[in-house]
Amino acid sequence: MSTATIPATRRVGIVGAGQLARMMHRAAIDLGIEVLVLAEGPGEAAVRGGAAHHVGSPERLDDLLALARACDVVTLDHEGVPSAHLRALEAEGVALRPGSGASLAAQDKLHARRLLGDELGLPVPAFTAVDGPRDVEAFAAVHGWPVVLKARTGGYDGRGVRIVGGPEEAAAVLGGGGSWLAEACVPLDLEVAALVARRPSGEAVAYPVCETVQADGMCRELLVPGALTPELAARATALALRVAEAIDAVGILAVELFVSRGELLVNELALRPHNSGHWTIEGAVTSQFENHLRAVLDLPLGDPGALAPAVAMVNVVGPPGGGDPAERLPAALAVRGAHVHLYGKPARPGRKLGHVTALGVTAAAALATAREAAGELMAA
Repeated sequence: MSTATIPATRRVGIVGAGQLARMMHRAAIDLGIEVLVLAEGPGEAAVRGGAAHHVGSPERLDDLLALARACDVVTLDHEGVPSAHLRALEAEGVALRPGSGASLAAQDKLHARRLLGDELGLPVPAFTAVDGPRDVEAFAAVHGWPVVLKARTGGYDGRGVRIVGGPEEAAAVLGGGGSWLAEACVPLDLEVAALVARRPSGEAVAYPVCETVQADGMCRELLVPGALTPELAARATALALRVAEAIDAVGILAVELFVSRGELLVNELALRPHNSGHWTIEGAVTSQFENHLRAVLDLPLGDPGALAPAVAMVNVVGPPGGGDPAERLPAALAVRGAHVHLYGKPARPGRKLGHVTALGVTAAAALATAREAAGELMAA
């Protein structure tokens, strides 16, 4: 009779069941980690990808507690959980990673601006809270038109961001309700993202900084290492590590940055796996999804180094004329060197449905491969 014991398992609860949870589930399989996602229905991407799920809503504390009771640690795949619920989970002794205080820096843009700019002294665009059009006009009198208006909460992939050219446009945006802040519209040399993983113990690793190309507020392409200088990349990495320590981030932290007139400005934070890190699945020694799981479980972090001189990623977005990119998968798979990821989400125009990565000796070669395969998937 065998005396062998069954090895201990670790179960991570993920609030949310989108593509990020789906890719975390995939990374968990190789590590023998169990994943349980909080899904609002069986059609969500992670559930369709085979993840065990508990049906519920992040808006209901009872559903969050039910997930937490079945898991060793709870993490997030989006910012949509009410901050009061996150604090309540912590009060119940739940191992919530990242914690509610860190998460607030991603949930509330005004809080983030005050924390990063006013308290930590990090470079951010000029900003102010606004209650009405007159506040925007006063801000523009100092910083000029156009002005960027951002919703304090709920904005991502271009949502909740409006560039207004004058008082009437500002009044129209603010008249729709909600809480907003105004930012100076800075000239952009390029946009970059610095990604780090951090454990509760404080151990942290940083991925190579990538250049991102945005359209309609959504990342469409990225390059590693991108067009930024080594000196600027080093500064971006140091800044991201400083933010991670200052807010006590646990898991993946993505710091989106503007490069304006050769200087870095912090744009936004994400405390979860992020689109700017999808290239790491094939392009890095340890993917962001594996390192996020390692970090929230307080396990040793993996090597974040790139596996090729250049890596490119192109997002697959639902084409304007409609159609499902999955129907064109054979043509994309025929592109040698392209790694195709489809998220199993219902297709609709403008929706992020997948991504393609490619490795190369040069950025141009990697980008050409990724663009070719993504183009096949998005062909009309």
